[in-house]
Amino acid sequence: MKEKILIVEDERQIARFLQLEFEHEGYEVKIVYDGTSGVKEALEGDYDLVLLDIMLPGMDGYEVLKKIRENSDIPVIMLTAKYEVKDKVRGLDIGADDYVTKPFSIEELFARVRAALRKRNSSVKRDVLRFADIVMDLTTHEVRRQGVKIELTKKEFDLLEFLMRNANIALSREKILQSVWGYDYYGDTNVVDVYIRYLRSKIDDSFDRKLIHTIRGVGYSLRDGEDED
Repeated sequence: MKEKILIVEDERQIARFLQLEFEHEGYEVKIVYDGTSGVKEALEGDYDLVLLDIMLPGMDGYEVLKKIRENSDIPVIMLTAKYEVKDKVRGLDIGADDYVTKPFSIEELFARVRAALRKRNSSVKRDVLRFADIVMDLTTHEVRRQGVKIELTKKEFDLLEFLMRNANIALSREKILQSVWGYDYYGDTNVVDVYIRYLRSKIDDSFDRKLIHTIRGVGYSLRDGEDED
């Protein structure tokens, strides 16, 4: 199967040049020309890598990268005419896998893409979590209960993974917020209640055994047993 690359680049001649070169190398390629479309396509399409320009209309490449990193670990190589160290550091700190300044050698770009894809493929480990009749495949991001596939968003998946790794433990809303949303998240803990409700609607509501439980005065727990609330 061909590896798929998404090019987010508003300079159409450059985008077309990259598309032809990468297709010649055997990749499947799609182009979008603005940041908003880049985010949507990167998160909804089944891509192996993103080539992302920084100077884009509407939403710049840094903001696009932030949005992608909130929901995906897909490799991203930034393409830009910005060559100052601070610009590279900013992109790498946000979560870019690599940074290539224009003008660049196409052979070097090929090599960097191959390296990013090798790194991703070598780091993929098949890991499966199980609790009761829930099976979570961390490699494919597939969740099943009693053999039924459950479609989850990225954040719902992260929340369920945290609950499964801490099964039978009473977890406070603050602990869940810090662990799933991150220490730099400044939102209200009510977001935890909202996502627990989303998760219950998918994991519990259609099944007789309820596994996500409310712990009075504390928070939530994944366990076989009755709610304490």
